[in-house]
Amino acid sequence: MEPPSTVEVTSLQFPASDPSNPVKTTGLHRAPLSAGVKNATLRYDLPSPAVAVRNLVEQANYAHLCTIMSGMHHRRAGYPFGTLVDFAADGGGYPIFSLSPLAIQTRNIMEDPRCSLVVQMPGWTGLANARVTIFGDVYKLSSDLQDAAQEIFHQKHAAEKKGRWVSGNAVFFRMNRILDIYFVGGFGTVQWVDVEEYTSVQPDKVVLETPNHTLQVLNEQYSGQLRQLLGQPEREADDAVFISVDKLGADIRVRKGGDYLVERVGFDRAACPLTQACLLLQPVECLLDAQQAVQRLLTEQEARRGVKR
Repeated sequence: MEPPSTVEVTSLQFPASDPSNPVKTTGLHRAPLSAGVKNATLRYDLPSPAVAVRNLVEQANYAHLCTIMSGMHHRRAGYPFGTLVDFAADGGGYPIFSLSPLAIQTRNIMEDPRCSLVVQMPGWTGLANARVTIFGDVYKLSSDLQDAAQEIFHQKHAAEKKGRWVSGNAVFFRMNRILDIYFVGGFGTVQWVDVEEYTSVQPDKVVLETPNHTLQVLNEQYSGQLRQLLGQPEREADDAVFISVDKLGADIRVRKGGDYLVERVGFDRAACPLTQACLLLQPVECLLDAQQAVQRLLTEQEARRGVKR
């Protein structure tokens, strides 16, 4: 099969976030996975698949880029080659990569632009977590777009790298043509996402406003209360960690002994997985909104438990 024709790009659309407030999205601490994994997210309101993918692409710092081994690597020419890369996305959700000219994946792309990009939820612990595969064609950006691509990278990665992001001798590439998107939101959530819908929607605001910091603050303030809330009456959960957040709710990884569960707490109709009690709340757009939503939920559930006792 012949490689696809080149796609010309004349400008880059910056993400909707404030350039002075770069996105910080490091992965959470990974706990070892054992025994069963369960998923409870389907009981609650979730973003549309297109928005969920945009959120995931914004929250993840790293992804697996899969290219086709070029003829230069004659021993494995034609076989898929996967490697871990850091990446960013422009305002349309098109992935941008900073690649060394000497890297195998770079030489593969120069010969054949067909690629797939596998993005996982930060804090990945198993198949109950969200992931997406984006199929498309990756090309080197023209020299007049290299500075714009570097600025987009800076907005996403500079906060984590504690300073100005420096690319060294790397060159910026972009998936100029997205052909298909395969989204897995967990067990029972599998869907091909329409590319036009993906590129036309925007990520949730709370995802663009330093989402990892939001998760860190929520975990520091509410992890203990969540362990009690999501555990059994006679024993609290061993661990409860916020692993993702969007304007409609948050996913919480719960560990009970050797079992891991992913529980969903909705912010627009915040519900406890155990009592099904609902609170009508506004969509969450920032850290303060998330703190208020979680605190109201916990206060209500503690009051209900007190009444039952």
